Amino acid sequence: MKLYYSPLACSLADHIALREAGFAFDLERVDLRTHRTETGADFRDTSPKGYVPALILDDGEMITENVALLDWIAGQSPALTLPGPLGRTRVLEALTYITTEIHRAFKPMWHAGSPAEKAAAAASVHKLLAPLDAGMAGDFLFRDTPTVADFYLFVMLLWAERFGVETPDRLVALRDRLRTRPAVRTAMTVEGLP
Repeated sequence: MKLYYSPLACSLADHIALREAGFAFDLERVDLRTHRTETGADFRDTSPKGYVPALILDDGEMITENVALLDWIAGQSPALTLPGPLGRTRVLEALTYITTEIHRAFKPMWHAGSPAEKAAAAASVHKLLAPLDAGMAGDFLFRDTPTVADFYLFVMLLWAERFGVETPDRLVALRDRLRTRPAVRTAMTVEGLP
Protein backbone atom coordinates (compact mmCIF):
# COMPACT_ATOMS: atom_id res chain seq x y z
CA MET A 1 0.00 0.00 0.00
CA LYS A 2 1.27 3.50 -0.78
CA LEU A 3 -0.03 6.88 0.38
CA TYR A 4 0.75 9.92 -1.72
CA TYR A 5 0.83 12.96 0.54
CA SER A 6 1.99 16.54 0.89
CA PRO A 7 3.10 17.89 4.27
CA LEU A 8 0.31 19.63 6.23
CA ALA A 9 -2.23 18.89 3.48
CA CYS A 10 -5.42 17.05 4.42
CA SER A 11 -3.55 13.84 3.54
CA LEU A 12 -1.99 14.14 7.00
CA ALA A 13 -5.32 12.81 8.38
CA ASP A 14 -4.97 9.67 6.25
CA HIS A 15 -1.32 9.28 7.23
CA ILE A 16 -2.30 9.41 10.91
CA ALA A 17 -5.25 7.04 10.43
CA LEU A 18 -3.09 4.46 8.64
CA ARG A 19 -0.59 4.57 11.51
CA GLU A 20 -3.35 4.39 14.14
CA ALA A 21 -4.79 1.35 12.33
CA GLY A 22 -1.39 -0.34 12.32
CA PHE A 23 -1.12 -0.71 8.55
CA ALA A 24 2.17 -1.30 6.78
CA PHE A 25 2.44 1.25 3.97
CA ASP A 26 4.86 3.26 1.91
CA LEU A 27 4.77 7.02 1.50
CA GLU A 28 5.57 9.22 -1.45
CA ARG A 29 5.68 12.97 -1.05
CA VAL A 30 4.07 15.15 -3.71
CA ASP A 31 4.94 18.77 -4.48
CA LEU A 32 1.50 20.21 -5.16
CA ARG A 33 2.88 23.16 -7.13
CA THR A 34 4.91 21.11 -9.62
CA HIS A 35 2.91 17.85 -9.36
CA ARG A 36 6.24 16.02 -9.01
CA THR A 37 6.70 13.22 -6.53
CA GLU A 38 9.86 12.80 -4.49
CA THR A 39 10.99 10.17 -7.01
CA GLY A 40 10.62 12.68 -9.87
CA ALA A 41 7.45 11.20 -11.36
CA ASP A 42 4.57 13.35 -12.57
CA PHE A 43 1.89 12.70 -9.96
CA ARG A 44 -0.83 13.31 -12.56
CA ASP A 45 0.27 10.05 -14.19
CA THR A 46 -0.72 8.30 -10.96
CA SER A 47 -3.79 10.38 -10.13
CA PRO A 48 -5.24 12.54 -12.90
CA LYS A 49 -6.83 14.75 -10.23
CA GLY A 50 -3.32 15.96 -9.41
CA TYR A 51 -3.87 16.48 -5.70
CA VAL A 52 -3.45 14.41 -2.55
CA PRO A 53 -4.39 12.17 -0.94
CA ALA A 54 -4.20 9.10 -3.12
CA LEU A 55 -3.87 5.62 -1.69
CA ILE A 56 -2.75 2.74 -3.89
CA LEU A 57 -3.91 -0.55 -2.38
CA ASP A 58 -1.90 -3.75 -2.58
CA ASP A 59 -4.11 -5.00 -5.43
CA GLY A 60 -3.41 -1.83 -7.45
CA GLU A 61 -6.79 -0.16 -6.81
CA MET A 62 -6.55 3.56 -6.05
CA ILE A 63 -8.69 5.54 -3.62
CA THR A 64 -8.71 9.33 -3.80
CA GLU A 65 -10.55 12.01 -1.82
CA ASN A 66 -9.90 12.38 1.87
CA VAL A 67 -13.36 11.34 3.06
CA ALA A 68 -13.25 8.17 0.94
CA LEU A 69 -9.80 7.21 2.24
CA LEU A 70 -10.73 7.84 5.85
CA ASP A 71 -13.96 5.87 5.45
CA TRP A 72 -12.03 2.96 3.90
CA ILE A 73 -9.45 3.01 6.72
CA ALA A 74 -12.22 3.07 9.34
CA GLY A 75 -13.89 0.15 7.57
CA GLN A 76 -10.67 -1.84 7.94
CA SER A 77 -10.11 -0.75 11.54
CA PRO A 78 -13.40 -0.63 13.48
CA ALA A 79 -11.66 1.04 16.46
CA LEU A 80 -11.47 4.20 14.33
CA THR A 81 -15.21 4.48 13.73
CA LEU A 82 -18.33 4.25 15.87
CA PRO A 83 -20.34 1.11 16.56
CA GLY A 84 -24.06 0.71 16.06
CA PRO A 85 -26.49 1.18 13.21
CA LEU A 86 -25.71 4.92 12.88
CA GLY A 87 -22.03 4.75 13.80
CA ARG A 88 -20.58 4.95 10.30
CA THR A 89 -23.22 7.50 9.32
CA ARG A 90 -22.27 9.82 12.20
CA VAL A 91 -18.58 9.62 11.29
CA LEU A 92 -19.37 10.30 7.61
CA GLU A 93 -21.59 13.18 8.67
CA ALA A 94 -18.68 14.75 10.57
CA LEU A 95 -16.19 14.06 7.76
CA THR A 96 -18.51 15.62 5.21
CA TYR A 97 -19.01 18.73 7.34
CA ILE A 98 -15.28 19.10 7.86
CA THR A 99 -14.48 18.76 4.15
CA THR A 100 -17.34 20.74 2.60
CA GLU A 101 -17.51 23.53 5.14
CA ILE A 102 -14.35 23.94 7.23
CA HIS A 103 -11.69 22.76 4.73
CA ARG A 104 -13.24 24.82 1.95
CA ALA A 105 -13.42 27.92 4.16
CA PHE A 106 -9.61 28.02 4.45
CA LYS A 107 -9.13 28.58 0.71
CA PRO A 108 -8.35 32.35 0.86
CA MET A 109 -5.68 31.67 3.47
CA TRP A 110 -3.85 29.15 1.30
CA HIS A 111 -4.41 30.81 -2.07
CA ALA A 112 -3.32 34.44 -1.74
CA GLY A 113 -6.60 35.92 -0.60
CA SER A 114 -6.66 39.62 0.20
CA PRO A 115 -6.40 40.68 3.85
CA ALA A 116 -10.18 41.25 3.90
CA GLU A 117 -10.82 37.80 2.38
CA LYS A 118 -8.51 36.18 4.91
CA ALA A 119 -10.21 37.96 7.81
CA ALA A 120 -13.63 36.86 6.53
CA ALA A 121 -12.34 33.30 6.13
CA ALA A 122 -10.98 33.29 9.70
CA ALA A 123 -14.34 34.47 11.02
CA SER A 124 -16.11 31.82 8.96
CA VAL A 125 -13.84 29.01 10.18
CA HIS A 126 -14.33 30.14 13.79
CA LYS A 127 -18.10 30.03 13.35
CA LEU A 128 -17.96 26.64 11.57
CA LEU A 129 -15.94 25.10 14.41
CA ALA A 130 -18.63 25.99 16.97
CA PRO A 131 -21.03 23.08 16.23
CA LEU A 132 -18.20 20.55 16.54
CA ASP A 133 -17.14 22.11 19.83
CA ALA A 134 -20.71 22.08 21.15
CA GLY A 135 -21.27 18.48 20.09
CA MET A 136 -18.14 16.97 21.67
CA ALA A 137 -19.04 13.87 23.67
CA GLY A 138 -15.76 13.21 25.45
CA ASP A 139 -12.11 14.04 24.94
CA PHE A 140 -12.73 13.75 21.18
CA LEU A 141 -15.68 14.39 18.88
CA PHE A 142 -17.73 11.32 19.78
CA ARG A 143 -16.10 9.69 22.80
CA ASP A 144 -12.87 9.46 24.79
CA THR A 145 -10.95 7.83 21.92
CA PRO A 146 -10.56 9.28 18.42
CA THR A 147 -12.21 8.29 15.17
CA VAL A 148 -11.00 9.12 11.68
CA ALA A 149 -13.11 12.30 11.89
CA ASP A 150 -10.91 13.53 14.74
CA PHE A 151 -7.82 13.10 12.56
CA TYR A 152 -9.30 15.25 9.80
CA LEU A 153 -10.44 17.83 12.34
CA PHE A 154 -6.90 17.79 13.77
CA VAL A 155 -5.51 18.94 10.41
CA MET A 156 -8.06 21.73 10.27
CA LEU A 157 -7.09 22.75 13.81
CA LEU A 158 -3.42 22.83 12.77
CA TRP A 159 -4.42 25.13 9.92
CA ALA A 160 -6.40 27.30 12.34
CA GLU A 161 -3.32 27.53 14.56
CA ARG A 162 -1.12 28.38 11.56
CA PHE A 163 -3.39 31.18 10.39
CA GLY A 164 -4.29 32.56 13.82
CA VAL A 165 -7.95 31.55 13.72
CA GLU A 166 -9.68 31.88 17.07
CA THR A 167 -10.50 28.33 18.16
CA PRO A 168 -12.76 27.14 21.00
CA ASP A 169 -10.81 25.98 24.06
CA ARG A 170 -12.14 22.41 23.95
CA LEU A 171 -11.02 22.04 20.33
CA VAL A 172 -7.58 23.44 21.22
CA ALA A 173 -7.43 20.77 23.96
CA LEU A 174 -8.52 18.10 21.43
CA ARG A 175 -5.75 19.24 19.07
CA ASP A 176 -3.19 19.14 21.86
CA ARG A 177 -4.36 15.68 23.00
CA LEU A 178 -4.00 14.34 19.48
CA ARG A 179 -0.51 15.84 19.19
CA THR A 180 0.64 13.56 22.02
CA ARG A 181 -0.49 10.32 20.34
CA PRO A 182 2.42 8.22 19.01
CA ALA A 183 0.86 7.81 15.54
CA VAL A 184 0.34 11.57 15.25
CA ARG A 185 3.86 12.39 16.45
CA THR A 186 5.36 9.87 14.01
CA ALA A 187 3.30 11.12 11.05
CA MET A 188 4.21 14.72 11.79
CA THR A 189 7.90 13.88 12.18
CA VAL A 190 7.94 11.94 8.91
CA GLU A 191 6.25 14.87 7.15
CA GLY A 192 8.74 17.34 8.67
CA LEU A 193 6.11 19.15 10.75
CA PRO A 194 6.75 20.72 14.16
